[in-house]
Parts: sequence; structure tokens; C-alpha cells
Amino acid sequence: MNYKKSLRRNIKLNYIFIFLNRLDLTQGVWMLYLANKGLSLAKLGLLEGIFHITSFFMEVPTGAVADIYGRKVSRTLGRAFFIISNIVLVLSTNFYLFALSFSILAVSYNLESGAGEALLYDSLKELGEEKTYMKINGFNEMILEISCIFALTLGGYLAHKNYVWPFALSAAFAGIALLESLLFQEPSIGRNKNLANIHPFKVFKDQTLDSFKIVKNTKKISLLIVFAEVMSVFGTSLFYYLQNYWKDSGLNEFRIGVIFAVSSLINAFVAPNVHKIEKLFKEHLLLIFLPIVTCICIWGISFTRYSYIFFIAVEIFETIMYIVTSDYLNKLIPSENRSTILSFQSMVFSFFMIFIFPLIGKIGDIFTLSTSFKFLGIASSIFAVLNIFITSSMEKNLYNR
Repeated sequence: MNYKKSLRRNIKLNYIFIFLNRLDLTQGVWMLYLANKGLSLAKLGLLEGIFHITSFFMEVPTGAVADIYGRKVSRTLGRAFFIISNIVLVLSTNFYLFALSFSILAVSYNLESGAGEALLYDSLKELGEEKTYMKINGFNEMILEISCIFALTLGGYLAHKNYVWPFALSAAFAGIALLESLLFQEPSIGRNKNLANIHPFKVFKDQTLDSFKIVKNTKKISLLIVFAEVMSVFGTSLFYYLQNYWKDSGLNEFRIGVIFAVSSLINAFVAPNVHKIEKLFKEHLLLIFLPIVTCICIWGISFTRYSYIFFIAVEIFETIMYIVTSDYLNKLIPSENRSTILSFQSMVFSFFMIFIFPLIGKIGDIFTLSTSFKFLGIASSIFAVLNIFITSSMEKNLYNR
């Protein structure tokens, strides 16, 4: 198979990898599993905090690994670390071993974050088809959501029977994804070959500093990163803490999994059409609109009985946000720094989660999870107002396309 055909094959291989990668049956049940082991909301929040502290410090080094040694290598290592993490978690008997498992899991996410996105975008760029990225990424998101439907439904059902099964099957699917990742063709434009014969520590230092300068000197990159990751913090926090909230309200693991699966099903229809939504509303309006409607939905979760409906709406808006901001960002980033800068993005997410996620758990322990959601409502309201001011005041210089 010639080089160009191999690059084009990356698109289809990426669809398969995303499906296998997202067959994580533990995503909707791990908090319930650990709560069943006797961990309080505060300790659950602390574990997630440990995950994000590890992620914060490992994001840039793993992003540099992808840019220097290849995105394919990074993705393969990511699946290996995921398998190890699941094994450690199931065998753990105390908080410290749980923390070790979460740290290993964080590295697995670090190795994948940015690497897959960079591999796909640079494959398209080398083919001269980068303008199709938003559309293809929409299909990626659709496949991800379809995979989530299976994972959340099956994971919830198996957890209701035995908590070990979701972790065991997730590790097996990750093993298949690891083997499939070996078939990717590494794009030539994405890898920084100039650093091949330099000492490894200097390589990482130069790659990190160069990428940081790009982010610092391109304010639009910085603003888009902060925008996307603050929005993700709201959605991620709701996804995990609503599990315990609904369990306390009388729902079992299977029914909670069904709610998440319905959310994924709707997103599977929305994702391939996000490029059409973007053409209709354009960048500036979307960046103002998405935080406002997300804020309204969080207050809906806090004050109504229809938390599942408002949660599904939040997930839809987060899907739209991810696809459009991914496209906006990748257009601004040089190929040789793509994985590292996208890792900066994930690092910002971890920074916010280190503080916000444990705080939500602590508020839930002291008061109630309903109070925690009100706190999120206040935070999202402040962000929505600030975002309107910043986006509007800097529209001429930053958001005109």
C-alpha cells in the first residue's frame, strides 16, 4: 500500500480505534464501585484530584513524546497503561492503591490526548484535505457516542451483577485497540525530525518552550483552550456526581447506564451535523451561546425533578463545543507542535479539575449533592457573563474569521 493510501486509511482506522477506545464499561460505574468499597464523596473527589494532578504534570511530557517519537507510539502506550490501571484498580484493597491506579490511568489518558487528534489532522493536512476535519471529527464523535451506548448500558448491567466484569472487559477491549493502533501510518509532517539527534532532556525542553511561546503569542489559542476546558469541567463534574445523586434517589446502576446511553444516542445524531450548525451560527455566536445554555441547564438540574433531561442537554452542548473548538484550534497550531499544544489544553482541564472536583465532593459531604450542583450553577453563571464580556470586547481582534 502506498503512502497516500496509508494516510487515507488512517481515517477509517481511527473510527475503529475510537470505538474500541471508548468501550470503557467502567465510565458510568467506577464511582459507584468505589463508593461500594466504602469511599466517601470527599475521597472520591480526592481520587479524581489525584488523577488530574498526575495528568497536569504528565500532559506536556506525553504530548512531546507524540510530537517527537510519533503519535502512533503514544496511542499504543496509552492503551497499555489503561490495561495496567484496570488491573491495579480491581486488585486494590486500600485508598493508596486506588490512587496508584488513578495515576496510571491519568498517564494513559495523557498519552492519547492530543496524539489521536494530531494524527488525524496531520493525515488530512498532508492529503490537502484539512478543511474536512470538522465533518470527519463529527463522525468520530458519532462513533464515540455509539460506543458509549454499548459501554454505558452493558457496563451498568454487568455492574448490577458483579462490579469486576466491567473492568475486565474494558481491559480486553483496550488490548484489541492496542493491536489495532499498530496499523496506523505516521504522517511525515507532524513529527519533529530536527530533534532526533539531540539529548532527550533538551528535546523535551525545546519542544515544550517552543510550544509555550506559540500559545503565549497567539491569544486566540489561549482563549479557546480556557473556554473549551471550563465547559468540559462542568460537563465532566455532572457526569460523575450525578451517578451518586441518582443512586441515592433510588435508581440502580442499569437505569443510570440507560440515561447515559440515551444521552450518547442523541449525541450520535447531533455530532455528524455539527459542521452544519457551525455554518449556520458561526464561531462568535456559538462561543457566546454555549456557556449560557449550559448554565441554564445546570440550574435546571439543581432546582427541578428533571435532572436527567437537563443533563442530556448539557452533554449535547458539550459535544458541539468540543467539535467546533477542536477545529478552530487545529487551524491555528503548527503540525510539529500540535500534540504538545493540545496537551497544554488537557493540562488546563486538569488544573481546573484538581480544585473543582474535590470541592464539589466536599460540599456534597457537608451539605448535599443538590447544593453542589447549585455551586456549579453559580460558577457557570459567572463564567457565562465573563465569556460574553471577553468574547464581545475582543471580537474584532480574535474572533473575526
